[in-house]
Amino acid sequence: MFEYCANPDTLDGLAWLSCYLTTGKHLSFYTSFGTVLVLLAITAPVALGFGFGGAAMARSNVTPARWIGKTYIAIVRGVPDIAFFMFFVIALDQGFEYLRHQAFCPDWDQPIRQGNDFIVCSEAKLPLSTSPQWVHEIYGFFLAVLTFAIVFGAFAANVIFGAMNAVPKAQIETAGAYGMTRRQTFWRIIVPQMWVYALPGLSNLWMVLIKATPLLFLLGVEDIVYWARELGGTKHQRFTDYPHGDWRMWYFLVLLVFYLGFTKVSEAVLDRLMKRLSRGQATAGGEALRRAAA
Repeated sequence: MFEYCANPDTLDGLAWLSCYLTTGKHLSFYTSFGTVLVLLAITAPVALGFGFGGAAMARSNVTPARWIGKTYIAIVRGVPDIAFFMFFVIALDQGFEYLRHQAFCPDWDQPIRQGNDFIVCSEAKLPLSTSPQWVHEIYGFFLAVLTFAIVFGAFAANVIFGAMNAVPKAQIETAGAYGMTRRQTFWRIIVPQMWVYALPGLSNLWMVLIKATPLLFLLGVEDIVYWARELGGTKHQRFTDYPHGDWRMWYFLVLLVFYLGFTKVSEAVLDRLMKRLSRGQATAGGEALRRAAA
């Protein structure tokens, strides 16, 4: 990064530290913080979409749809996150490749399952072996986002389902008395009011999602935990220009500060959002706001 970093053996003190902290691997470490933030920015709305869809299906009058919604919520919530991540990413990847294999290689005459091996034609591989490295990284990140969204979407569905049921029955009955259809009641009465009941549970889920981002390491994504372990471990003179002892404690201390700071900011934003949603609502929070304004 700096001109004086050309010969690390001649450096010491702050000059050595400045060169050490600006190596290529450290730049990747800094970039990985952005990877975590992008994951959260994409996963949160997608998971909320899964949750809203799952809750709506669980409330459906159509029996198959109701079964699908409730089964999705029950199964995904009942499986440990780590086990689901380890299994589902492999299953999802192989599912995509199987569909491509059926489309691109209809003349394939060998079994796809050969013992423990999953073998498809080269045209069906995802990504293709000829694809650049960034395509492989984007594909891995896509699988991670989809897996996170499905898992946390099930928890969000359970929260939203309960919030929908918490909307006062009298309001739903009044909507029916005024001639509103079930669809109109759902979109005009239940959905606008359910968020104030759902937000506390969704806030907790957001915090859990933040804490779950280190699972990216298990999914093969080079996240902040990966780089903290990689850079913090003992480095010997034989393998690096910047040898040092076991510094993992300091790297993980940086992660601790990052996560605590991010959750603190999240709490402030969620508190303001809760106050805004509670305004005018027939809830304890809404009543407290009315008394404060009086």
